[in-house]
Amino acid sequence: MGRALVSGLLRRGMLPEDIRVAEVSQEIRASLRRDFAVAAAEDPLEAVGEAAVFVIAVKPHQVAALLAPLGPLLARTRPVVVSIAAGIRLTALQTWCGAGVPVLRAMPNRPAFVGAGVTGLYAGPHVSRAARDAAARVLAAVGEIVWLQNEAALDVVTALSGSGPAYLFLMAEAMMHAAVKLGLEAEAARKLAVGTLYGAGLLAHASDGDLARLRAEVTSKGGTTETALAVFAGADFSGTVMQALTAATQRSRELAQQFG
Repeated sequence: MGRALVSGLLRRGMLPEDIRVAEVSQEIRASLRRDFAVAAAEDPLEAVGEAAVFVIAVKPHQVAALLAPLGPLLARTRPVVVSIAAGIRLTALQTWCGAGVPVLRAMPNRPAFVGAGVTGLYAGPHVSRAARDAAARVLAAVGEIVWLQNEAALDVVTALSGSGPAYLFLMAEAMMHAAVKLGLEAEAARKLAVGTLYGAGLLAHASDGDLARLRAEVTSKGGTTETALAVFAGADFSGTVMQALTAATQRSRELAQQFG
């Protein structure tokens, strides 16, 4: 996701010399320099420097170790800190970053890699409008921004849009395999499943967002779509989705308790 943000910021016109990355992998550092001409260092202290915005783009279990040596620098320079680490709460982040440092949490998703992401963003009441705008500008480089009213909502965002692309890929994959079993050639089934996933997303994004109406427009009475949807309903498709998102939301909360 850090790589996606770098790519998106450059597409939006930011200069490579204005982006610095901390990355422990020598191979990845080399690829960042080669592909984007940005500075990439192994030491986070070297990368953060006098940055105006600092994005924490590591796994939840790595956040505490990353911030431990950075605390004094962050407390002195007070950049806008944006964490995209799932589950790690603002209270923990604020403790590690230091009092007075504006800290926000964000949850982008995988389509950010193609500039079509959507990010849930939350800031506490003490974070200034300028800091909020700075964070939004960074995340908007990879897609849409949805501001959230409370931090707990980020656990649900993680389950919905953060993990959501995997659910849709699973659905398309299952459709593809079913079509092959019903006699369709494998490559044709793959192209049709992928094309359907892509086209449906475009239709939903270009519409007024009424998903029930969009579904109804595809569903002719007594037709094939209605027949298939009845099978989904009989298998409690909505209930299964509810169980899946509930489990993912709970896991996000567990990550906070485990690593925060």
